[in-house]
Amino acid sequence: MCNENQNNVDFGYKSIKKSDKQKLVNNVFNSVARKYDLMNDITSFGIHRLWKNDLINWLAPQNTQNLADIAGGTGDVAHKFLNAGGNSAHIFDINKEMIQVGKEKYKNFHNLEWTVASAENIPALDNSFERATMSFGLRNITNRSKSLQEVYRILKPGGRFLCLEFSHMENGLLNRFYDYWSFKIMPLIGDKITGNKEAYKYLVESIRKFPTQAEVSHMFSEVGFSRVKCRNLSNGIVALHSGWKI
Repeated sequence: MCNENQNNVDFGYKSIKKSDKQKLVNNVFNSVARKYDLMNDITSFGIHRLWKNDLINWLAPQNTQNLADIAGGTGDVAHKFLNAGGNSAHIFDINKEMIQVGKEKYKNFHNLEWTVASAENIPALDNSFERATMSFGLRNITNRSKSLQEVYRILKPGGRFLCLEFSHMENGLLNRFYDYWSFKIMPLIGDKITGNKEAYKYLVESIRKFPTQAEVSHMFSEVGFSRVKCRNLSNGIVALHSGWKI
């Protein structure tokens, strides 16, 4: 796990200055925003939709709950939250292109709000939301602890945060196939669909550099979350992390 107290931070397998990471990550998502959802479908064989359904099922939205979807991108998780019975959803994402795609995609949903903002400085009042989510965003954030502190701050007491993120597999044989698919095939597909092979090379590397399930759970506890739990999905290709603000 990278040490966020040092001057450098991971950008895939590279070590770069902290001040440079957000710009580089923005460049990646600017280049793939229009084809991002399509690439998710192709590279995961559509399974990312099932993972997000698992998130929503565990979250169990109620019509009294308002969601903050952090690093929410094109808004697919927020959309699922509303369809499952949630009251409203506010998507915060630092990438303007991703938000623009989401606004076009869900233009008929009036209980969705969108704000371009960093996960490290969320423009929301303390104790504002009953629920918060983050899907495949935490590993792209420069200061992950600061972003988790922000999520904790904007949640109401009794609020819950669920984070869906790529993680570390449990099965060695499957892991070898997963590595081959990730490092050899995904960048080629990314090049064909988006014209940016390097973007998907970075995304694959960022997954491998991301902390383990136990380390992420510890990060949750350090910022104050209680009843912290983790569920592995698809043998640990991704993990769902849950924490409550008591």
